[in-house]
Amino acid sequence: MHVNHCTYMATIKINSKVEEQAWEDLKILAKKSHQNTSELLTEAISDYVHRHRMKSVVLDHLNESMNNNNELGKLLTK
Repeated sequence: MHVNHCTYMATIKINSKVEEQAWEDLKILAKKSHQNTSELLTEAISDYVHRHRMKSVVLDHLNESMNNNNELGKLLTK
C-alpha cells in the first residue's frame, strides 16, 4: 500500500518506543524508497492491521467449515 499524496488524510502525532535497529532500518528504507518515515510507519501499521483482520476471518471460516463437516472429519480419521 502506498500513501496517495494527492488526497488529504487526517494525521495524528504519536509517541512510542521502538528498537533502535528497527528504527535505523526504517530510516534506510525510507531514504531508498524516497519516502519519509511517517509514510512507511502508516503503511506498516495498515498492513499489520489488515493481516490480523484477514487472519481472524480465515480462522472464522475454518472453524465454520470444521463445524459443518464434523461427521466427514470423523470418517476421515478412521
